Amino acid sequence: MTAPPPPGDGLTDAQRSLRAQLLATEHWGLLASRSTTQSEVLTRIAIFLTLVSAGLVTLGFIGQASGFRGWFGVAALGVLLALALLGLVTEVRAFNTASEDLMYVVAMNRLRAAYVELDPGLEQYLLASAHDDEDGARVTYHFFYPRGASPVLGSSMMIITIVEAIVVGLLVGGTSWALGAHPVVAAVLGGIVAIAVVVISLLWGMRTYNKAFRIYRPLRPSD
Repeated sequence: MTAPPPPGDGLTDAQRSLRAQLLATEHWGLLASRSTTQSEVLTRIAIFLTLVSAGLVTLGFIGQASGFRGWFGVAALGVLLALALLGLVTEVRAFNTASEDLMYVVAMNRLRAAYVELDPGLEQYLLASAHDDEDGARVTYHFFYPRGASPVLGSSMMIITIVEAIVVGLLVGGTSWALGAHPVVAAVLGGIVAIAVVVISLLWGMRTYNKAFRIYRPLRPSD
């Protein structure tokens, strides 16, 4: 009795089994890297928010001790400047993590494509996408329906952006007031700067996202 012909990819059963094991190992490695990255950035965000809270409490104590006069202004600007710098570093890390998370999702989509090539009947059971392009990544992030801008607006990255915008706005407003500006002018200037920080951050994130898919070439694009 003759043996059945090999599959269309030309691999023997042993080779296909070995390929499945190697793909699974790579998949677990990507999952571990993604989990570690998310855990690290959440810790960074928690540290930054704790420092912001501690900084504001410290300013309250300093204000009570100084009567909000004399050296209080210098101390307040110093604390706000330190928080703004720490917030910028944290925001950069949050944006990098968002890009890295997208990278891991696309990589795992490509591995699912390889699973489907090994067993075409498997695809009907997958909710996560087996297409390693932008549409495939969007499906993997949410299986049921497109969610528009809500994932961005509700993300940890957005929280950091808003907090950083508030801190920078307070810093700019406080600095302008210390230089002799009218309190109303200082408040308006601080608000404008805070809004500008949010807008610039959103444009930065959009540019990073678009750049990723402009450079990347999918192996199994969506239909």
